[in-house]
Amino acid sequence: MTEITRLSDLDATPHANVFPGSEPKTVRLSLAAGERVDSHRHPGRSVVLAVLDGALELDLDDETHALESGDVARFDGDRAISPRATEPSTALVVLAPTAAD
Repeated sequence: MTEITRLSDLDATPHANVFPGSEPKTVRLSLAAGERVDSHRHPGRSVVLAVLDGALELDLDDETHALESGDVARFDGDRAISPRATEPSTALVVLAPTAAD
């Protein structure tokens, strides 16, 4: 089965679930300049964050990473994450279940 979604169709929802009920969970994140997502974790997930446009400061635990359009970050969901837009930004976040050992 193939599902196709146009990201611009999700503009009304800043944290839109791109394919509801599907794994891996995929979220389109839209932030205004200066807007921050409060620190949180995604236990049991591996996270990929791709900046589609704009620029973000990505806080992971006690580290801050400057990301701009075209950058992709991958990290463990057990880390505390808090992205902040330094300009209007859109990112695609994929939250994949971590494989059991």
